[in-house]
Amino acid sequence: MDSLLLLGLAIGLLVIVVWALSIAGRPRDDADTGLATSTEGMTICPRCGMGNLWTSRLCSACGNALKG
Repeated sequence: MDSLLLLGLAIGLLVIVVWALSIAGRPRDDADTGLATSTEGMTICPRCGMGNLWTSRLCSACGNALKG
């Protein structure tokens, strides 16, 4: 009976380890910036991450040129 319990625990631990490694090995999607939808209509500075008006050409925080 004890051997079945140990076998079940070992299999459960193995499943958890394989699951964790599969998550860690997954490539991240570069398109996901992690920005909230409240940034719609804004231009985000690629250098400092500051939100700027969509009409701005330079970042208001660091002066970096903005795309678009």
